[in-house]
Amino acid sequence: MNIVIRKFNKNDICPMIEIWNDIVEEGIAFPQTEMLDADSGLAFFLQQSFTGVAEDIDSNEILGLYILHPNNVGRCGHISNASYGVKKGRRGLHIGEKLVSHCLQKAKELGFRILQFNAVVSINYSALHLYEKLGFVKLGIIPEGFLMRDGTYQDIIPHYRSL
Repeated sequence: MNIVIRKFNKNDICPMIEIWNDIVEEGIAFPQTEMLDADSGLAFFLQQSFTGVAEDIDSNEILGLYILHPNNVGRCGHISNASYGVKKGRRGLHIGEKLVSHCLQKAKELGFRILQFNAVVSINYSALHLYEKLGFVKLGIIPEGFLMRDGTYQDIIPHYRSL
């Protein structure tokens, strides 16, 4: 695999929506509950400060994506937030690490000073391991902060990293 991270384009929308919706359906990472379609997906990805995709340039396959945007406004507008998704069947190949590393650089390039994750679910072990590896700081635990698909609640662990 020869993976590059680049800005998304409209031709990427179908595989991006598939990746996004799979994660929403799994119900252990994204807070969203609504699925994206072609129109809502394009609008959603266009409204971000940056939306990147991981593409295997040998096969032209979209393997993952990330969105980057302000975490808040005004006096807190220098803090960014991001979400990442890797295609089912392609997880465990360090694609997420490539996405987060690219996002850290892009956030700095866009003038953000901090990258913060508000809701890393405590059972999302691969994300927790990756964020620790990349130098993110855990901010504590919010008990039962995430509603799972089955109606139970899991703790969330906010993280941040200065850029």
